[in-house]
Amino acid sequence: MQQYYFSLHDTTQQLFLHRGPAAEAEFIWLDYTREDVCQHPEQWQQQVLQHTQLWLNEYHLRDILNLEHPCNFDSLEDYDLLIFRKLITPDDQIHNFNDEAHEHVFGLSTTPVSFILTPQVLITVSEQGNKAIENYIARLDTILSRPAEEQNKPKKLATSPLDLALRLLNSMVDDYLNLRHPLTRRVEFWQRELLQGHRRFNQWHQLLQENMAFQHVENLCEEQIDTLQELRDEIVENYLHLKGKKRSEKQEIMLVRVDDLSSHVARIQKHTLRLRSAIQAAIDLHFSAIANQTNENMRILAIITAVFAPLTLLTGIYGMNFVMIPGLDSPYAFWVMLGTMLITTLLLLYYFYRRHMVGRGEKSVLDMLSQRPDRTRMDLFWFLDYVPGKPLLPEGQNALRDSQLKPK
Repeated sequence: MQQYYFSLHDTTQQLFLHRGPAAEAEFIWLDYTREDVCQHPEQWQQQVLQHTQLWLNEYHLRDILNLEHPCNFDSLEDYDLLIFRKLITPDDQIHNFNDEAHEHVFGLSTTPVSFILTPQVLITVSEQGNKAIENYIARLDTILSRPAEEQNKPKKLATSPLDLALRLLNSMVDDYLNLRHPLTRRVEFWQRELLQGHRRFNQWHQLLQENMAFQHVENLCEEQIDTLQELRDEIVENYLHLKGKKRSEKQEIMLVRVDDLSSHVARIQKHTLRLRSAIQAAIDLHFSAIANQTNENMRILAIITAVFAPLTLLTGIYGMNFVMIPGLDSPYAFWVMLGTMLITTLLLLYYFYRRHMVGRGEKSVLDMLSQRPDRTRMDLFWFLDYVPGKPLLPEGQNALRDSQLKPK
């Protein structure tokens, strides 16, 4: 257990920090680990009652001990209970107490942090190894090593239990903000895997898990926004109950801090939604590329079939079992038929090429879409209208040029 007393200095009239109990303390902060509460819950309640004259509801005690409890805010006459789920980062050294597993969804683990708020007391219950709490405790220990007159000169100490709780929540929300970069890197990885063309994509199970992880983050952000909104409503309605009798901080400052936390969580939610949309767009592009490749293969097969259809017809005609077929006795019939088949094949390939059906690329597709209907037919007698020294231009451009060159 860690306990800190925030008192008002007699001469400077500024807050200073100390560990010993004091009757004139403005407010106190009691920090407990979840292990302390789980081992002896009744003794823990008695200890809280001894320090704060506060008796916790048994249902709230169950909520504090529940590892899977969602974000929630509940207000009673004596105190307010706020449960906020913190993201477990690689810097945290949180272990599973009593073999209980934290909520773990595809690489993202969260743990609940409970805040019990009164006008003079803040009680926090978190896992041992929670870096957000431990870093702030280390910061307070650094301030505690200074003289009492110089501890709050830059005004770094919290002015109320609500202010202290919001500062701790801010450090937890920062962990979610740091999650944006690795999530973006994961999306870039899946985009490369989906849009690569050298091998078939077969990691659909892992991609579905990633998508569900993004949905889990969105749901978690929505719970956090609702919880912070309930806390904001409580500040608006019962701010005198939350700030205490001896402090004079303005209500607008607390509202600005709560709104700032809500906006940060909303940014994380919107960023996750954009990442899910990026993955869905990559999936759509993947299937579009597969469909385009299938259409290209079918187009090639159709061209091959169309080219060999006349050849099959010719070989079928001259392969009929009739006694008298013209040309069977000629020594040149085979070469004439072979030349006819070769010329037919070349003419068909040339026709398909002029219709942009062979060797089609991006440029040829644009040309095919931009040409006029009357120019789509193959003109084998274009040279009849050709004038030497006159460049070949489309009909509309030729007419425009002739009108410009005509003497007035």
